[in-house]
Amino acid sequence: MPPRMTPQTIAVLLALAQDFDHDHYGFDLLRQTGLQSGTVYPALIRLETHGLVRHFWEEIDPTQAGRPRRRLYRLTASGIELARQLQGRQTGQGVGALA
Repeated sequence: MPPRMTPQTIAVLLALAQDFDHDHYGFDLLRQTGLQSGTVYPALIRLETHGLVRHFWEEIDPTQAGRPRRRLYRLTASGIELARQLQGRQTGQGVGALA
């Protein structure tokens, strides 16, 4: 059963779906959606709890990169399927279909 699909949760899911075969990090999703961190991160947790998103840590040496590792997010197959369904419903509102 999918999580409660508020407009904000849908925005996060669709932002992840824009480039679903690549990893996204939180700040990137904040910029894409225009939402605040107090909205995006709880939405990611809900999506992950329902098996629609998975997270993992970036594999870098923080000392070499000069920054901390990022927590990366990616849609699961179920997340991609739900995003396609949602985009199909919103096509009339200017949201394109996933490739």
